Amino acid sequence: MEPRDPRKEPPDPPIAVIGLGAVGSLLAGCLVLAGRTVVAVRRGTADQAERSITLVGPGARRRTVTVPEGDPGAIPSDCRLAILAVKQYDLGAALDALVGRPELTLVTVQNGLGAEEAVLARRPGGGLVAASLTASVERGPGDELHWLRRGGIGLAPVQGPVEAEIGDLAGAFRSGGLPARRYADWQAMKWSKLLGNLVANATSAILDLEPGAVYADPALFGIERAQLAEGLAVMSRLGLRPVGLPGARVDWLVRAFGLPDPLARAILRAVVDRARGGKAPSLRGHVAGGGPGPSEVRWLNGAVAERARALGIAAPVNERLAALVEEVVASPERRSWFRGRPDRLVAALRR
Repeated sequence: MEPRDPRKEPPDPPIAVIGLGAVGSLLAGCLVLAGRTVVAVRRGTADQAERSITLVGPGARRRTVTVPEGDPGAIPSDCRLAILAVKQYDLGAALDALVGRPELTLVTVQNGLGAEEAVLARRPGGGLVAASLTASVERGPGDELHWLRRGGIGLAPVQGPVEAEIGDLAGAFRSGGLPARRYADWQAMKWSKLLGNLVANATSAILDLEPGAVYADPALFGIERAQLAEGLAVMSRLGLRPVGLPGARVDWLVRAFGLPDPLARAILRAVVDRARGGKAPSLRGHVAGGGPGPSEVRWLNGAVAERARALGIAAPVNERLAALVEEVVASPERRSWFRGRPDRLVAALRR
């Protein structure tokens, strides 16, 4: 038998990354570092150009990659995989842009709940992979992307024969330095990521407090514990259990919440600070920065409350937290009223 010549192997097909925010830039950068061809699609980009991405860290290591960037028409015909790295509120526009490419298998990396259902409604016959990213990243000056905490990415099949795509993508991410793991149950994976996103997020945004300060306050910790308990109750009704994610043992986090206070507060304060890598919680960053776009609380706390209602159970803490985040986003006066005043948040949740 003639020995296999890797030079004669067909090249790996290109991968499209829709959206070059912090998440899209990280995923595109890791794929390029793995030797994959990546085409980035960015809203408002009319002409094809090249985009430079400098990944900084973990460990302060700097690596710069370049990816071609253009509109959806720039996606090559042999591309079979597109990663949707846009915010939940931009997902509809991203799907509109891909309406002419029904053969693409899509990968949803959005925080919170609802992205997979939205894609299934729009593309009932297409391949779909759910993803949960636990890496902590934020924009730096210029083209820099600061990778604060390595974390990893979970991948799970949702619809269609996508096992080959999951294996290919997981291998590419690992080669590019991002730990990856396959999960059998996409809903358990996404709900577990949601639980992690709830922690010290809405409370921090409403009060403009660091997560450590939230966990140092017994009353605020009670709110944190209550919102998580509501999420777990919904998961239980759905027959789901928390799972550990790459770099984020959400299952251990849930157990820690069950410990007596103040032991639970002491442990979780250290865990939460370390997990974020120094980055502000997403909702707090949105409130403090004034946008752009709506906050994601609708798909976080709001989603817990919505799913609870559909199941005939209550999630009043999540429902009220979602409403209060929307209030402080919309009103500077409400923002000032709550800033640094845990007593006012506690009172608002008792109404």
